Amino acid sequence: MPELLIDFITSLDGYAAAEGWPGWWGLEGPEYLAWLGDAPEADYTVLMGARTYRVMSEFSAAGEPGTEPLAGMSKIVFSKTLREPLAWANAQLVARDAVEAVREMKATASKPMRTIGSLSLCRSLLKAGLVDRFRVVIFPVITGSTGRERIYDGYPDVSLDMISSRTFDGRIQLLEYVPTVLSGPSSPESL
Repeated sequence: MPELLIDFITSLDGYAAAEGWPGWWGLEGPEYLAWLGDAPEADYTVLMGARTYRVMSEFSAAGEPGTEPLAGMSKIVFSKTLREPLAWANAQLVARDAVEAVREMKATASKPMRTIGSLSLCRSLLKAGLVDRFRVVIFPVITGSTGRERIYDGYPDVSLDMISSRTFDGRIQLLEYVPTVLSGPSSPESL
């Protein structure tokens, strides 16, 4: 069964973006951009919702740093509002329930999958127990006043077992976990 990786970029306080701040809060550095340029999981199919598709395809068309590898990757866009043909290369539109579609893909496909952005899509996939790996890249900024799109609101309780960590440019943290959705709060001994 192919892997499904949820992949987030976040401020330290859990926001996906902040009003008035540039992408990556202006803190991307050469090590982080080189890692993105090496295209980790380049052979994965990228899953996203309509809003993320619109934003990332615009970033890619504008030549934003770090978006180059996405152009050549296979992309599946879950949306009932977008219409084909999608302008971004290698993008396929799926207009049905994302959880059922991904469950089917995990059962029948051989290619691993990963998300980019798409907060509600990721939340739905995690709640459904379809996520194998959870990666978060934490940028060293707190955006309490300007933060937008709190990533973890509405998530179930989840236990995370760390499998990898890395620091880029002496300040950006990459953390990878295997997630387990919990039915409720657990005691420390059960984690």
